[in-house]
Amino acid sequence: MPRGIFFFDMKKKTPKDSETIVTEIVLPNDTNNLNNLMGGRLLHWMDIAAAIAAHRHSGRISVTASVNNVSFTQPIPMGSVVTLIAKVSRAFTSSMEVFIDVYMEDAKGKKTKCNEAIYTFVSVDQFGNPIEVPELVPETAIEKERYDGALRRRQLALILAGKMKANDANELKALFTQE
Repeated sequence: MPRGIFFFDMKKKTPKDSETIVTEIVLPNDTNNLNNLMGGRLLHWMDIAAAIAAHRHSGRISVTASVNNVSFTQPIPMGSVVTLIAKVSRAFTSSMEVFIDVYMEDAKGKKTKCNEAIYTFVSVDQFGNPIEVPELVPETAIEKERYDGALRRRQLALILAGKMKANDANELKALFTQE
């Protein structure tokens, strides 16, 4: 085997294989003037959880390509325990969509889903060039729903970035046309 070249097993993986659970507590230094978790701090935690999930799926260094969607549904007060659950929702050639669900737990132990996000990561080789990632096989109903939606989200992102013509986005067109 040539020096510096690595070969990886490209067997199919499930979202469970990439599942990453990160737990943090909201401390005073993490809060804004309203004593709620700062959005930027949550984005940082989500980026780390998503990066680990992408790494677990690809087995390689994976870098953030985009933050596709973030929903700040509910404020997270100081003292809350925050749990982030990140899983790869779909793998393309070298990129992976990662879904992050965010839950908060109050002092009484009540858990509430308060945020979610979708990030895109690209797996790279030792020179920073994109590299192929394993196929993803969804198992549960929510995994299948997220998997199916990922192609539409990807096509929309490519159109907005000017990398795809709207006429070529067959998955998106199917949402709006009756055939």
